[in-house]
Amino acid sequence: MLFSDIAGQQSVKEHLVRTVREGRVSHAQLLAGGEGTGSLLLALAYAQYLNCLNPGETDACGICSSCVKAAKLVHPDIHFVFPVVKEGNRAVSDDRIKEWRLFLLEQKYFSAGQWFEHISGGKKAGMIYADESPEILRKLSMKNYEGKYKVMIIWLPERMNDTGANKLLKILEEPPANTVFLLVSENPQTLLATILSRSQQLSVPPIDTEDLTRALSARFTVPEAEARVAARLARGNYVKAVGNLDATRDQSGFFDLFGLLMRSTYSRKIFEIQKWVDMVAPLSRDKMKAFIDYSVGMLRESYMYNFRQPDLVFLTPLEESFVQKFSAFITEKNVEPMVGELQLAYAHIEQNGNARIILFDMAIKMVPMFNT
Repeated sequence: MLFSDIAGQQSVKEHLVRTVREGRVSHAQLLAGGEGTGSLLLALAYAQYLNCLNPGETDACGICSSCVKAAKLVHPDIHFVFPVVKEGNRAVSDDRIKEWRLFLLEQKYFSAGQWFEHISGGKKAGMIYADESPEILRKLSMKNYEGKYKVMIIWLPERMNDTGANKLLKILEEPPANTVFLLVSENPQTLLATILSRSQQLSVPPIDTEDLTRALSARFTVPEAEARVAARLARGNYVKAVGNLDATRDQSGFFDLFGLLMRSTYSRKIFEIQKWVDMVAPLSRDKMKAFIDYSVGMLRESYMYNFRQPDLVFLTPLEESFVQKFSAFITEKNVEPMVGELQLAYAHIEQNGNARIILFDMAIKMVPMFNT
């Protein structure tokens, strides 16, 4: 992975390159960025640059033997740790390393939910188990095969259980020579404070809209205007932008489910609410959570639409045609209570609660909110 292959993030790229050129490579670095910001890809590009045999001023050469292996994710001195699903008594990243390489090379930008969907059909959320710690130690105890640095990329360290996190902390306290840990986190605030204190933190912001527009146009060969709408709606999230592109081609799905939920709760039709539950409950938990996220966004956009400030509203043409009328029913009195019910349902679904009960209860509680 080259820095030039990554959408936007110019200041982050320059910072990472500068640490190498000025000899200020920290042994533990935390790249903290939300979903779809490209933080994992930045870690890959940094690892490749660290071990490039002929590094340039702004990027790795891309053609030396080290770069060729790094680009294929098979460099012997670049290791990966990522969440997996336990199917037996033991679960480590190497059990899924071939799948990981193929998935990462094909998708490049993806969410945790998409990875979990791939490895478990969305039935389970992955974890980094304590079994991983001995594997990390084993890999780091070996001397370098050919690279200047041994690089350990840990994707979503917040999904490491307490035992594993404490073992990782001990490794970070006494790291082997010429070893670089790259922790790629979407929720750094949930990490142990001691891990944060031992890591050099680098914030990865949302991707600039224009950079994201260009990246989408180039990768998916779509008209620039279509790519720009998808990018604006995604607010710097590449994963969501791709989903928005799909949505512009197929305007059904979440939009239709949201409309049915709002109409059935407003009209107080229990039968219609039950029909809506029957449509949503069979979805995977990650898709249910994605739908709730979408619904929260639609409620907030509907509320903002009342202020008649186009720059504050991010809607597709189909969504805007719905919101033009629907926004009259979303006020300062009911928008936050409705969002609160959706977020509570999200939390309960994440905790593996009964989806039908959660969704029906949420919808029923939203019924009287239309009269406030």
